[in-house]
Amino acid sequence: MNAVIDRLRRTTDLIVGEDDLRERLESGRPLRIKYGVDCTAPDLHLGHAVNLWMMRQLQDLGHRVVFLLGDLTTRVGDPTGRSETRPVLTPEQIDANAASFLEQVSLILRTDPDVFEVRRNSEWYDAMPVAELLSLFAQVTQAQLMSRDMFRERVAAGREIAVHELVYPVLQGYDSFAMQSDLTIVGSDQLFNEQLGRHFQQRLGAPPQVVITTTITPGIDGRAKQSKSLDNYIGLTDSPRDKFGKVMSIPDSLVEAYARVYTELPLDTVAALADSTAAGGPPARDAKLRLAAAVVTRYHGAGTAKAELDTFRHTFSDRSEPDEMPEVVVTAEVATAFDLLRAARPNDSNSALRRLLQQGAVTINGVRTDDPTAAIDLDAGVVLKSGARTWHRITRQ
Repeated sequence: MNAVIDRLRRTTDLIVGEDDLRERLESGRPLRIKYGVDCTAPDLHLGHAVNLWMMRQLQDLGHRVVFLLGDLTTRVGDPTGRSETRPVLTPEQIDANAASFLEQVSLILRTDPDVFEVRRNSEWYDAMPVAELLSLFAQVTQAQLMSRDMFRERVAAGREIAVHELVYPVLQGYDSFAMQSDLTIVGSDQLFNEQLGRHFQQRLGAPPQVVITTTITPGIDGRAKQSKSLDNYIGLTDSPRDKFGKVMSIPDSLVEAYARVYTELPLDTVAALADSTAAGGPPARDAKLRLAAAVVTRYHGAGTAKAELDTFRHTFSDRSEPDEMPEVVVTAEVATAFDLLRAARPNDSNSALRRLLQQGAVTINGVRTDDPTAAIDLDAGVVLKSGARTWHRITRQ
């Protein structure tokens, strides 16, 4: 049991109920591991994957992940970090988002029925009489809810809190009782809600779940945590090339943390990478290459990682253009630099594209440009490089 917990501890901040966890692991009974998600549009990144890999380790030991789709609570909306309530989604949007979630988590989790189960919290809430729901509310005090820092901050700032937002932690907490959760692995922002799960289980006569909160690392910019809105994340569905290139773009100060949290490299190797990074120069570069290869290996295999390592060295160390690059076809004879970026990176926001230009991260036919209005003649074809890792060949139809 010590080996199991030690392995989990590598990416753990806090274990609430560690003695209970040891006892349950020693019992030999398969644990029910709560993995609850709201069915908002998923875009999972390596930060989310920390929790998923811990669950996968437990699945490989025979424990079951109960993938709880919060279709009811999605209609309520968790107020964490928000100043406004969440837009209401249609049932069709919820179903589409749930399917996308399942597809992304299956990149890591095993989905065979012996170790994976899908539930929806509408199963119990749609059938719950109002009187029973009110009895749940009676077991949580206003003082308990207002101890949550997110609520206190909104009150202090004079922002309103809708009643349904206050209800959300109660509903998420009761989910743990309804699905007989033994263990949940969450980010620290969900600790309050999952502590309410322990509260309900104890009040209703069930063993309280163990709560593990996991390590959070900064995004690839070295500042805020990974976020799509900040464009500082490594997505689970990113290509191997994008994963490799994004890791190579992180500040040297993050190499040790990324190696410990996002790879399975032995801890003595992680320490050696930290030493190499501190030395600077070629050792630091080689440490980051080792890290990038380890990240790609975890998701795509060693062969793909080796190919990306070779491509990166050829392209960037030799300052060469890649032999192959995606082609983007445009219809105009002349386009602006911003138009070309928009065509090549349709999923990026306008602000993210402007940041690339402002940061000097865009070259056109080998010439750096920071002017979004610069006119580009497309008759002879254009090679567009945006960021440290992305190339496109622009041709005119």
